[in-house]
Amino acid sequence: MTDPTRRDPEGFDPFEPAAPLTPRQDTPKNMAQDPTQRPGWERATLEKLAFAALGEQKATRRWKTFVRLAWLAFFIFLAWFALSRGTPSTAKTTAHTAVVEIKGEIAAGGDASAEFVVAAMKTAFEDDGAKGVVLLINSPGGSPVQAGIINDEIKRLKAKHKKPVYAVVEETCASAAYYIAAGADKIFVDKASIVGSIGVLMDGFGFTGVMDKVGVERRLLTAGENKGFLDPFSPMSDTQRAHAQTMLNQIHAQFINVVKTGRGDRLKLDTPGLFSGLFWSGEQAVEYGLADQLGNVDFVAREVIKAEEVIDYTRRDNVAEKLAKKFGAAMGEASVRSLQVATPALR
Repeated sequence: MTDPTRRDPEGFDPFEPAAPLTPRQDTPKNMAQDPTQRPGWERATLEKLAFAALGEQKATRRWKTFVRLAWLAFFIFLAWFALSRGTPSTAKTTAHTAVVEIKGEIAAGGDASAEFVVAAMKTAFEDDGAKGVVLLINSPGGSPVQAGIINDEIKRLKAKHKKPVYAVVEETCASAAYYIAAGADKIFVDKASIVGSIGVLMDGFGFTGVMDKVGVERRLLTAGENKGFLDPFSPMSDTQRAHAQTMLNQIHAQFINVVKTGRGDRLKLDTPGLFSGLFWSGEQAVEYGLADQLGNVDFVAREVIKAEEVIDYTRRDNVAEKLAKKFGAAMGEASVRSLQVATPALR
């Protein structure tokens, strides 16, 4: 019950909704929304930064360790391949036909260099299981020096080991490649092979006329009047040209003598242009005595050597040598070649 004598304040309505309370100006903000208001927040932040820095340093050390181990494994791999020469073992006992490939340009430092070819031939000849050696040739030619070394070694190894050597031509056996093939007992070709090109060349360019037109002067200092006679920016005198031609003629005569000695009576010497640098198809080469008959490696192994199993003795660059040539040696070799004078080539 209410007191009948009680009086409410003037303007008071008991059914009027209460007004919302407003926060005081001096009340602290919500600590969940502002971490900086928590006690000790500076220490917690510093700890997080320190742990983050330590984690980053650990990750960096782990990455450096991984990179170093990877490089170490890489160099161990290169060293292992450098020690392996890539030639077959001489422990072959079953009868087989040994094959040595001569592909690409015949030049020092290449896959068809005398160093690689001779090493492969020695391994093949020394293998008691090898009943015969096949030189599988696909080359346009190259250095007469490299070809001469290989040709001489063929004759020496044949006489020492009493084993036959056969040259089998794929697409091309020209110039220096034919210089090598002439040392074989027989030459087998495909009817569409390119064979011959018994000649010598020395090529280059002369820019003296262009330099005169653009007004460029060549300043070449030499000790010896003929020291720079193959320089493309200097004129060549008649005497210098005659000297170079004499040298080419001499190398050409050596080439002809090797072919005549190797082919003997099989060579049709009355063939027009036989030693002029011309080349012929495989079918024509057989007709003119430059080759003996048509046939491939399998035919020679099966029908001539009578040992159908074919084993490749080709000496090739291993991975380490290829990488070395690719990453640095090639650049140095290119620089050296750019400074070298022209040399005769059988191409």
